[in-house]
Amino acid sequence: MTPTGSAGEGEFRTRLREQVARYCPAWLRAEAEDIVQVAWLRLERARESDERNRPPGPSLIARVAYCATVDEIRRRRRRKEVPLDGPAQTLPAAAVDPASAARAGEIGLGIRSCLSRLLPNRRAAVTLYLQGHTAPETGRLLGWSLKRSENMIFRGLADLRRCLASKGLTP
Repeated sequence: MTPTGSAGEGEFRTRLREQVARYCPAWLRAEAEDIVQVAWLRLERARESDERNRPPGPSLIARVAYCATVDEIRRRRRRKEVPLDGPAQTLPAAAVDPASAARAGEIGLGIRSCLSRLLPNRRAAVTLYLQGHTAPETGRLLGWSLKRSENMIFRGLADLRRCLASKGLTP
């Protein structure tokens, strides 16, 4: 059963999509349908708790769409980010020999040094890529098109490899 019954489902989802689109920032537009689904589930729970089983009104739809959008924004911003400028954080290793630990530290310093020499746009794209973001995520986070983010990552990684090779740090 939908919050408005099967007859009004199309109209209801349309109103919900309009409200989410109203509150959703541009960098989160690709996830708008997911936010609509979350809002839909919240309204369904609200309908189930309502003894009279009334369809949700426009103000409730707007409030739930707003809250679902804000919750998604907060969830995205809570992702742990590791600053590149701060001290290096190493994970405790069980049985790492000192030579491997020294080599790993040298590679880390080399990467930081080479990243600092990249052009700012390439540095931002490569940094996000090394942190595990995909090209589409990088584009959304930096406000770029997919093609631009792919190009910045590709060119930035090529620059990074050349710099590391000049320091004698190759795989």
